[in-house]
Amino acid sequence: MKAFVLKEPGIAGWADVAEPILTPYGAILKPVAVAPCSSDVHTVFGGGSRKAPNLVLGHECVARVLEAGEYVKDFSQGEIVAVPAITPDWRARGIQEHNFKHASAPFSGHQLGRSQPGVFAETFLIPDADTTLAKIPSEVSIKQALMCVDVVTTGFTGAENGNIKFGDTVVVMGIGPIGLMAVAGAAMKGAARILAVGSRPVCVDRAYELGATEVISYKDGDVVEQVMKRTGGLGADCVIVCGGGDEVFAQAVDMVRYGVGTVSNINYFGGTGNLPFPKFSGGRGMAGKTIRTELAEGGRVRIERLLEMVRFKRIRPEILVTHELKGFAKIEEALCLMRDKPEDLIKVMVTIE
Repeated sequence: MKAFVLKEPGIAGWADVAEPILTPYGAILKPVAVAPCSSDVHTVFGGGSRKAPNLVLGHECVARVLEAGEYVKDFSQGEIVAVPAITPDWRARGIQEHNFKHASAPFSGHQLGRSQPGVFAETFLIPDADTTLAKIPSEVSIKQALMCVDVVTTGFTGAENGNIKFGDTVVVMGIGPIGLMAVAGAAMKGAARILAVGSRPVCVDRAYELGATEVISYKDGDVVEQVMKRTGGLGADCVIVCGGGDEVFAQAVDMVRYGVGTVSNINYFGGTGNLPFPKFSGGRGMAGKTIRTELAEGGRVRIERLLEMVRFKRIRPEILVTHELKGFAKIEEALCLMRDKPEDLIKVMVTIE
């Protein structure tokens, strides 16, 4: 069958790959709509750990069930479902330790397009359908569901791990699609003041729409100085890191409050080496600042809860989709859009069926 694959580091393209083989608890699915992610861009163009030859890319998908395994109870042929980007092995021993994202190995929850074939193929396998696939309420569109499988859950993970309380001041660093959902999540968690760091006009507009009270641009000067000035030298209660290079990690420590502040990182830092940690603003190791680094929450229950948020109009993730393409062959163009980031882009969706 035809699939869009990582041919070698820096090169992605089309290839003929083996069709998936149905497992007793699994389901074979056909993509209905997909969305390339910045993680796909990192996988192809950013290096990282070695991947299998001709690894099928992609982990954001709404799909139709073509065939369900003999032990699958909740999903049937023809059903359109949301496919979570994070698909933990719920039968791994580490799950009982609540280690949902790294249960059997580092990043074992992030399988699609990494350790197993992804969704950019004519068909693909989800090994454990009942614990992974998510039912889509009739009131929720395919576009809305597609944004929930990765973008919404990742942004919300950043807010959830930020220990945000009613009345807090929150800084969101990077307002691409993930950062915008972190803005929305911070607002829902009770933040009174949300300072979003970004400059692209389309993202600035969406940030205000989703709950940002102020937007800060690096073009106007040092971001840390701007935050400290706006907070009277106190700093933010929470800084959610959603984008940027290695320097943003130290900036987050610089601008979060002593004693009670939390840095919540959901940003991918490519390459090897070390992230800088500022000794002074880190209290020379005794600042009482909490640092959380997390992969997004995944699995069926998580995504179905987010779809309920859409169903009852608590969130409108469809506003993140600025570009829509039609046809399986457009996946390559969509990935290039995510790599090149034109000024009017937030998220691109490819409709296949």
